[in-house]
Amino acid sequence: MTTPPPDDEVLFRKDDRAGRIVLNRPRALNALTHSMVRRIDAALRAWELDDDVATVVITGAGERGLCAGGDIRSIHADATTAGGDASTGFWRDEYLLNARIAEYPKPYVAIMDGIVMGGGVGVSAHGGVRVVTERSRVAMPETAIGFVPDVGGTHLLAQAPGELGTHLALTSSSMGAADALLCGFADHFVPSDRLGALVAALATTDADAAVRAEARPAPPGVFEEWREWIDPCYAAGTVEEIVERLSDTGIAAAKEAAEQIMGKSPTALKVTLRALRAARSLGALRPVLDQEFRVSCAAFALPDLVEGIRAQVIDKDRRPRWSPATLQAVTDDDVARFFAPLGDAELGLGPATAGPAAEVSRGGARRPASGASASS
Repeated sequence: MTTPPPDDEVLFRKDDRAGRIVLNRPRALNALTHSMVRRIDAALRAWELDDDVATVVITGAGERGLCAGGDIRSIHADATTAGGDASTGFWRDEYLLNARIAEYPKPYVAIMDGIVMGGGVGVSAHGGVRVVTERSRVAMPETAIGFVPDVGGTHLLAQAPGELGTHLALTSSSMGAADALLCGFADHFVPSDRLGALVAALATTDADAAVRAEARPAPPGVFEEWREWIDPCYAAGTVEEIVERLSDTGIAAAKEAAEQIMGKSPTALKVTLRALRAARSLGALRPVLDQEFRVSCAAFALPDLVEGIRAQVIDKDRRPRWSPATLQAVTDDDVARFFAPLGDAELGLGPATAGPAAEVSRGGARRPASGASASS
């Protein structure tokens, strides 16, 4: 495979036995475009059949992070000036790529250094070997822009211990290294000053051995201690009751979480809670991605997504005007429409081969549902 010019938005090369993917939009924090998604998928298909490639490694250009997510400016432009085909086409190919990564037969090593959010989680946290550093900030922040966690995010969040995934999804909170390990979004902690040595070793050494040689204990996180209030509060049946329980705890962090939730799109919050609970019963990634595609297509047709992107990214006034404006005004029928079948437009991934307790991991290994310490 030839190396694209250095100003290309995603770079591919071979380093000895490693196929390297470098997301190369540092000014946009390596946000994913449709073209990037399609080209990554094509590279993975080619390398799967290439005996000279033993391991795939994905990193991000620049110092700020692996990837901040999908290019939501493009989604906003599509919603306001076009018919939406570009966005639904992007999501379709993106979710198919997420499934390919999760089922990849060779070690897929994701260097989750710095900011890793939304679509960045999709191209990393489904991989077989997932590395975080002391600089990692991992999040699914979709409710802040009137959207719902996607790219297989509801699958990962639903499998986090207790109700940690619900907390992360509703508040849009980020995880440091230890909490990403606890919640099943990562496998190993490697100090950032050892990443160069790790990536160099991956070119010639078995992926598992290379990562373990550099792995260290992660600095402490907060979520294990916070489970004392997270689990009982977020076990409630509705978002309204969750907020009430959080507010009544008398715990400062819980009250802050309640305030964070109340700033998000009421519709997105209620759809997210239902999507997470459904993902638990669906178990495997493929049917969850099918569900996420239905939800994403429905979200595109309603005003909150455009309004959320406007407030957070376009105008940056941080004052979204949600519709409906309150949780109480969002009806069960409003939520149900997000899960309606799409007929011939379904994503169509179908059931995966693994059940609720585990999913097929790269190279045929099986990862425990928590994903906290496994590697390929």
